[in-house]
Amino acid sequence: MAKKNKKKKGHGGQTIARNKVAFHDYFIEDTFEAGMVLEGWEVKSLRDGRAQLKEGYVFIKNGEAWISGAQITPLLTASTHIHPNATRVRKLLLHDYEIVKLKAEVDRKGYSILPLSLYWKNNRVKLEIGVGKGKKQHDKRATEKEKDWNRDKQRVLKGR
Repeated sequence: MAKKNKKKKGHGGQTIARNKVAFHDYFIEDTFEAGMVLEGWEVKSLRDGRAQLKEGYVFIKNGEAWISGAQITPLLTASTHIHPNATRVRKLLLHDYEIVKLKAEVDRKGYSILPLSLYWKNNRVKLEIGVGKGKKQHDKRATEKEKDWNRDKQRVLKGR
């Protein structure tokens, strides 16, 4: 029997990369799905799973959304006439009303737009972005404590 692809519950596509740091450092309040403008070598690298969203961030400039800091490592077999840039600024494809809503939420104090996950959907690369507010140190501790408690609770319930 063939292996089934791992699927994440939120978007229904095969996950390429997740940004776990964003969930640790921010309270995510709202999420959006955006397409990405990519070059051919980037798509090939994504098929091989060579992406990292850890240091990425999204900004809005001139009514367009852009992602910077997200790293797509080129394959070693890249073409000789292309000079790949792993951390280039990439354009995000969103509707106008989504960009307006993102801009309005970011203008509030302490909010940021973060890349959450990169995944395939109908043979297209999609990026889930979220609007989040930074956590303080005591919030991070409380979240960690709650995760530990839920894990222990599941172990006790499974043992019965």
